[in-house]
Amino acid sequence: MNAVQIRSAERALSVGTWLIVAGAMLYSILTVTPLAAAHTPDKWDWTAPILPLVVDAAVVIVVRLDAVLARLGGHGGPWPVVLRWMTGCMTLALNVADSALKYDLVGVAVHAVAPLLLIVTSETGLAYRRAITAAVAELEDKQRTERAARERAMDERREAAVRRAREEREHAALLAREQREHEARLAREQADREERARHEEREQQAAHEAAEREARKRVEREREQQRQERERRQREDADRQDREHAEREERAERERASLLALGPATEKFAEDRARRLVQAAFQSRLPVRAAAELCGWSVGWVSTRYAEHRAPGHPAAASPALEGASA
Repeated sequence: MNAVQIRSAERALSVGTWLIVAGAMLYSILTVTPLAAAHTPDKWDWTAPILPLVVDAAVVIVVRLDAVLARLGGHGGPWPVVLRWMTGCMTLALNVADSALKYDLVGVAVHAVAPLLLIVTSETGLAYRRAITAAVAELEDKQRTERAARERAMDERREAAVRRAREEREHAALLAREQREHEARLAREQADREERARHEEREQQAAHEAAEREARKRVEREREQQRQERERRQREDADRQDREHAEREERAERERASLLALGPATEKFAEDRARRLVQAAFQSRLPVRAAAELCGWSVGWVSTRYAEHRAPGHPAAASPALEGASA
């Protein structure tokens, strides 16, 4: 444990002790004041809180001075012990008196918690502080011992450094000549390695350039093959599209011819069939009246369908519009 941890433990002990003391004082005042007021003349009821305050003030004095003495490593003699236990017993008696007079054992147990906790905390805190003081003293002794050991070690290291410096100076002359010869040999070997490295680098560069040329040629051949394959597929797609378009046109022409070859309708066609016939008539550039006679519907209805076919975006809009449709 180091000094930081000891200070942290002492700070935690101090904060915890004072929290318990403050809580016990507040609880004691709230508990004892009604008891004191009940046994005080009515005109002196205002003096009821004084008694718990006096007792708790004695508790604060004991706790505070015990903390100081424990930190200094001193001992106050028997009287602090007497005061500590007397105030603790007084606080315990005053807190449980009201419940004891009413023969309320549960109330006695409940009201005894805070005083007992205060008594035990005071004794425990004093023991902890004495233990912390002893630990601090032991830590300081250990630090002094370690400091002395470090100083002796530093002296020994300085002496060893002086000896090593003298030996190094004596050995330096011998090493200097060997170092110069070694450096010259290393320089020659380095020059030979650099020459070999340059030669290998030139060979690698030539091989790399040859590989790059071969790779470019291979890429160009692949690109040419891909271009030829793409052009072939495009020609095949164009031929297939032309054949499909011609087949569609042929089928549409046969369908229009079959619809238009029916002649004037003897009865009104179904709407789907009439629409197909009107579309065929529109694409064949028949007048509105002729289309109306073929499908059996009115000229107005056929005119509306022709107008739809002329509208942009309609599949039949690409066909030339009919002019001069008569009613």
